Amino acid sequence: MPSPVVERLLRELHASLTLRKRPEDVAALVQELHAAQSTDLDTATEAALAKAAEHSLRNLWHGYTSMREEFARPVGAQRQLARATSLFTSLPELPGGAGDDPAQIEAVIRRAGEEIGRSYGQNDFGVDRLNRAERTAAGFSEISKRQYNKRFRLLRRMEVKLARLIHEQHRREVTMTGKGALAHALPYELFAADADSAAFIAYITARGHMRSVFTNGPQRQVYDEVAKALFERLRAAPERTCWHAVAHVYPRAEVLAHVSDQDLTQLLVQWNSVLRQVADLLEDAWKRHPLERDTMIVRRGDDSSTWNQAAQAWNTARAHWFALLEELGQHEILDRFCPGKVPRLMAADVAYWHRMSGGGLHPDTYVWAELPWPWEVLRGEKECPRSLVEAACTRHRVDPVAGAWTASRPTAEAVAFRRTPELVHGVAVADPLMASALRSAGVFSGKGKRAAAQEWT
Repeated sequence: MPSPVVERLLRELHASLTLRKRPEDVAALVQELHAAQSTDLDTATEAALAKAAEHSLRNLWHGYTSMREEFARPVGAQRQLARATSLFTSLPELPGGAGDDPAQIEAVIRRAGEEIGRSYGQNDFGVDRLNRAERTAAGFSEISKRQYNKRFRLLRRMEVKLARLIHEQHRREVTMTGKGALAHALPYELFAADADSAAFIAYITARGHMRSVFTNGPQRQVYDEVAKALFERLRAAPERTCWHAVAHVYPRAEVLAHVSDQDLTQLLVQWNSVLRQVADLLEDAWKRHPLERDTMIVRRGDDSSTWNQAAQAWNTARAHWFALLEELGQHEILDRFCPGKVPRLMAADVAYWHRMSGGGLHPDTYVWAELPWPWEVLRGEKECPRSLVEAACTRHRVDPVAGAWTASRPTAEAVAFRRTPELVHGVAVADPLMASALRSAGVFSGKGKRAAAQEWT
């Protein structure tokens, strides 16, 4: 059994898997964890952790970041539940978190509907309402028409709210999957089975959760010198490392080789499920507002947030799925079934920046435009064998293996650690206090700046 201090730190690191803590702050927690265990760190790991933790909030004079340290949560139905409780006498007192639980919200709607003779899903105001005679026959004559209509409208709005909440919760989970793979779904018992494994998982997840920067170049790589130092500790003690837990976030061949076929198959099933869920989200986004497929540049009316979150989740799930197939020796599946990557939408100003600096559309965009839709491929409506993907890559001078079109992603080399920037709509700002002021003033948002901006310019 770990000591209470070690247990607390492991719990904090596990909680960070669903948050957006800065990698520097996770590195500081890892330092504390090793100190609590009296671990003798090698020089490289100690130096790497110290380099990152130097910029943690606890070591900065202001101890403040302007950026949210969690993924945005959808607004729950607390207000609607409170109103329902005041109108329907049969409803019991609800726990504080009921407004964020779709199952409890649905149960309330169904139970409240019984008071006015309404079944779940009866939302047509002109057809599904009971008239006076029907209310009398059902024993609701004591409820006036006005009060009946008020209750009917509330339950109808609550069903709409419930559908929106479920959709937004799903989007949040998809966003976390795209950024941090299956870290958010990792059980504590598996995560905490080995402290060094937990440290690596928490740090690499924090790096994955970092926000994108407004740039016309590549985004910052996840695997840096700190992650490499923590991974070297796993290599040094393979018999102690919980490789199954690590495989949830880091599908490197060296990691998967240590995982049992049973656990690999379980992960493959999980990623299959993610691919299908994300494909549905992509299809829904496309059908609501078709995109400019040949360029993938944002146009007015495009829901770029939903598409980009789903695209990132698809590519993450696809990369893990490919790596697991290769480790399980099932390469031949890709000969028949090789769904392509999905590009993110690019803002028009970034596309213009690319052109002005001598660049252009990424070659992957041309390959994507020639392949069948991923949701059609998953449903078996269109064929997308490896040969089709290779032919599209050849036409556009893309290496299908190095570009991860027909194979898992190449192993990334560690990059140097750089401190996390304060971002205002993707633009790096040196000071977090200045970043807060610029954000509240609407600077870099593409919208009209408020008067508060004048005070800082």
